[in-house]
Amino acid sequence: MAVPKHKISKSKRGMRRTHQSLLLNNILLINKRTGEKNLYHHISTDGYYRGKNILYKITKNDN
Repeated sequence: MAVPKHKISKSKRGMRRTHQSLLLNNILLINKRTGEKNLYHHISTDGYYRGKNILYKITKNDN
């Protein structure tokens, strides 16, 4: 059975847990085109990523 050899201080415990408190406001980016919030390194809902259209909408041409 795993048992810790030494007591972990409150400071060390807190240092380990610092990354658990990421706020959603810090990881959201406001889209300049639509004003919506989306995550960094992700495509927005309208299909744009870093100002370029990544997802093209397919339209049917009646020719």
